[in-house]
Amino acid sequence: MNWVLIALLAVPLAGAVVLLAPSKPDAAARGRLLRIHGMAVSGIAFALSVVLAAGFDYGAAARVQFSTDLAWATGLDLRFHLGVDGISLPLVVLTTLLTFLCFVYLCWGRADGPGQLLCSKTGGNRPRALVFTLLILEVGMIGTFLALDLLLFFVFFEVVLIPMYFVIAIWGGRGRRAAAIKFILYTLLGSVVLLLGLLLIWAQTGTLDMIALARGQGTGMSRAVQITAFLAVGLGLAVKSPMWPLHTWLPDAHTEAPTVGSVLLAGVLLKMGTYGFARIAIPILPGGAAAVAPWLGAFAVIGIIYGSLACLAQRDLKRMIAYSSVGHMGFVLLGFATLTPVGMNGALFGNIAHGLITGLLFFIVGAIKERYGTADIPALGGGMLARLPHLGSLLTFACIASLGLPGLAGFWGEMLALLGAFQPAEGLSRSLYLTFMAVGGLGTVLTAAYFLVMLSRVTHGRATETIQAPVLAAVGGGGGSGPVVKRGAGAARMPDVTGYELAAWVPLVGLILLFGLWPKALLLVTDPVVQTLMGAP
Repeated sequence: MNWVLIALLAVPLAGAVVLLAPSKPDAAARGRLLRIHGMAVSGIAFALSVVLAAGFDYGAAARVQFSTDLAWATGLDLRFHLGVDGISLPLVVLTTLLTFLCFVYLCWGRADGPGQLLCSKTGGNRPRALVFTLLILEVGMIGTFLALDLLLFFVFFEVVLIPMYFVIAIWGGRGRRAAAIKFILYTLLGSVVLLLGLLLIWAQTGTLDMIALARGQGTGMSRAVQITAFLAVGLGLAVKSPMWPLHTWLPDAHTEAPTVGSVLLAGVLLKMGTYGFARIAIPILPGGAAAVAPWLGAFAVIGIIYGSLACLAQRDLKRMIAYSSVGHMGFVLLGFATLTPVGMNGALFGNIAHGLITGLLFFIVGAIKERYGTADIPALGGGMLARLPHLGSLLTFACIASLGLPGLAGFWGEMLALLGAFQPAEGLSRSLYLTFMAVGGLGTVLTAAYFLVMLSRVTHGRATETIQAPVLAAVGGGGGSGPVVKRGAGAARMPDVTGYELAAWVPLVGLILLFGLWPKALLLVTDPVVQTLMGAP
């Protein structure tokens, strides 16, 4: 079944290339064709990932499976080396699922809703360009999680930047260009430092093979070299994660991106940074990881508290969720910083949980913005549960999942990360990590506070007498508010959750419940790899 990995990359790439062929159908035909094409290509990619998961040998999850190793640049000994194990498999499935659900949300949307991205003048009349951009983005995201060669990993890691830049810059809100430039500058500068770290590893070891490097656990590199390489690689990955204080591109990017851009940015792109810690930085540079881990833990818990306090101060729903990602990814980084199997498993679990929950949150906020014409919390008023009971209920569910309620997916990653900090790896200061655990625990309280405060203002209470007229904000991302209308007229024009929205959101709700009630389903996949990478007996 080695062909599956090649097909996972080839299908969206071929789907994008087909769109380069010139054609001039009328607007209605173009919209229909693009709806079919985007959903079909992303659906095939998702089906391939399901085939991959079904054929995976879960009894040998620590072993790289379906390996494809081809000569790429013989003179430099570069290999097109792909493979999947228990760490990368969940992320590949998550990537294809979220991409497919984004196309479902776009393509089945109403003519006056997100579907206008594919059949009207929204986005500068570039519906073909949007489908092309999202498919190229999917190629880069999948390739990052499949690559087993350091340089190939870097190539795929960089492929995603340009498509996401255009998604924000062309189909985003009023401040889209500034947000897109900030995004590309931060991530490109981080990538330069990452490349230097990867080249240093290559120069010292003579190989780019991730499997051989992880098996060697720093062989051929002195402690000083490992620390230097870890700092360079870790800094590049921390920008994408993002880790405080390198996070400042994220709120603007999320606020201005269209709904599908925010979903993929939060659900997948941030995971590429944290995946790099699990796949490259920690197993390949154990000496550097041990030296830098306390600093990584300190920045992680600062990010947890900072993100929570920033959320309490936000008026915009999208911006609040963006800052919540800084806090949630802080728990992921704290889990890595413990250098224990428990903490690593917590970080990997938190990765998947955050992708599901925050992806759902951005979908829902996009729908709210489409209906109300704004994401400003005071302007939304209260009483959403009375006015739009299904939408308000789904927002409540996603928020309590994000704050870490036991029984939902968000709980396990944070709990395991804190548990790992309770007993860190040998050689790390237990008193310091107990402090990290206490600060992280305070962060969970603050997380509950800002979500509950937001829900009390938006979903509860009496509906205000005036609301914003619906505009296509879910399409434009950061568009402004519409004119104020009377409550009765506004309510009549605002439908509750629609069929296409349920089709895009129900799979995420189901997986949040599944992993919350049965965490073993995910831990059985990641734990064997973690035990191997950490050198556990």
